[in-house]
Amino acid sequence: MADGVNAILVDGRSGEAAKASRTPRRLRRDAPVAAVAGVFTLAQLLLVHPSMGLGWDEIVYTSQVTTHHPAAFFSAPRARGVSLLVAPVASWSASTELLRVYLAVLSGLGLYLALRAWKGLFPSRVLATAGAFFTTLWVTLFYGPQAMPNYWVAIGALITVGCALRALGAPGPRRARSARGALWGVAAGALLMALMRPTDAVWVSVPLLVLVLVRRHWPLLLALAGGLAVGGGEWAVEAYAWYGGLGERLQRASEIQGGLGWNIAVDDQMRSLGGRGLCRPCTGDMPHPVVTLWWLLLPVVAILGAVVAVRARRATATLVPLACAVTAAVPYLFLIGYAAPRFLQPAYALLALPVADALWHLARTGRDRWRPVAATLVALAVAGHLAVQLSVLVGTVNGNVDSREDWARVADELHRLGVRPPCLLTGHESIPIGYYTGCSSGSTSGNNENTTVAEIVDTARRIPVAAITGPGGTPPAYARDWDPHHITDLEIRVAPPG
Repeated sequence: MADGVNAILVDGRSGEAAKASRTPRRLRRDAPVAAVAGVFTLAQLLLVHPSMGLGWDEIVYTSQVTTHHPAAFFSAPRARGVSLLVAPVASWSASTELLRVYLAVLSGLGLYLALRAWKGLFPSRVLATAGAFFTTLWVTLFYGPQAMPNYWVAIGALITVGCALRALGAPGPRRARSARGALWGVAAGALLMALMRPTDAVWVSVPLLVLVLVRRHWPLLLALAGGLAVGGGEWAVEAYAWYGGLGERLQRASEIQGGLGWNIAVDDQMRSLGGRGLCRPCTGDMPHPVVTLWWLLLPVVAILGAVVAVRARRATATLVPLACAVTAAVPYLFLIGYAAPRFLQPAYALLALPVADALWHLARTGRDRWRPVAATLVALAVAGHLAVQLSVLVGTVNGNVDSREDWARVADELHRLGVRPPCLLTGHESIPIGYYTGCSSGSTSGNNENTTVAEIVDTARRIPVAAITGPGGTPPAYARDWDPHHITDLEIRVAPPG
């Protein structure tokens, strides 16, 4: 009996020792990914000024959940995901700095979880390299701490595709629990994408849906479709409540985006790489070739990663994210008449995996005497990449800080002129200037139409109203008799007190 007890104790201790030895090993495997996520968070706080004011789109999303600013007009293409994301801070605090820090930390955590979804599909070094590539793009660093949806679509895409591949490759009873966890990950990732941008979520998911149907993996189909449906449910309900139906909202969204159809926007996206937040209309010269070189090389290196994976007989884990990246990029390269670099963030995130795989292959390939040469070339390419991205980021941050400070200066002058909350602004840039002033914003035409001339004139009898005219513009007919004032390059006409 004593021997039996001793045997049990020995077995128990050996089991505990095995678990203890596995724990440090797991931590070591996760450490590179955690380090990349941590450095990404710190880089955002250091390089993207936390005090930088909110941008136009950020104002629209954030104002929906604040109690200290009127809600801006919410147009048909937008979804409520970003508003939900910022609500824990924006609902009670007007501090931009606090919101930026919150989003920077959250984006670092999101990156860590997204890369962990690929654990077991790629080595840790590849996952860390993929994360480093994606997060050192100026567009990722710039938009990480901002109240914008595209980064979060990218995170959702990484989680969805990675967990879907794990669910497909986890047969047998011994891995049943892992498969269930992967299915929940698919649902969560799809829900996140659809909450942020429902149409983007569908484009990302097309290759997965095809693969799931071919494999006849019905639990995975349920998880993917369920996540998309729950995430996009509010957007669909809102379509019927406000627009008369889903088709009508999609049509209105298409009109606001210039009419979706065959539009080759590849050159527009290249022009935006120099730091233009929105390229509409997208005219002017191309950035310096050094700025666009990485963008041209990206698909080439990704295809090399696919070739490497096929030769190593692990094609699925590389070809599926590559296919999802292609479908995610299609609407913004070929179906829309303008460009913004943030639109392609989901594609960049998914392409980062085959790119990282290819870079490691290049650094370690060939005969022994050529390996130092290959490794040196890869290191030089990485150094050049970092220098270019940092340069564009600094210029972009400085330009945006200046433009948002201009809005704040105009708001101060409006306060001096007696335009104080409650108040209404209409005309040129009335949404961002209205937010900084504390006023509601109104437009009688265009993409943000939400009022009429009669309503504006009637409002002017009760509260302060100002009409803003941009450079070279003419004031609206109803405001031509109002007192004109020139602030920066704007003409602002203030309605006489009612």
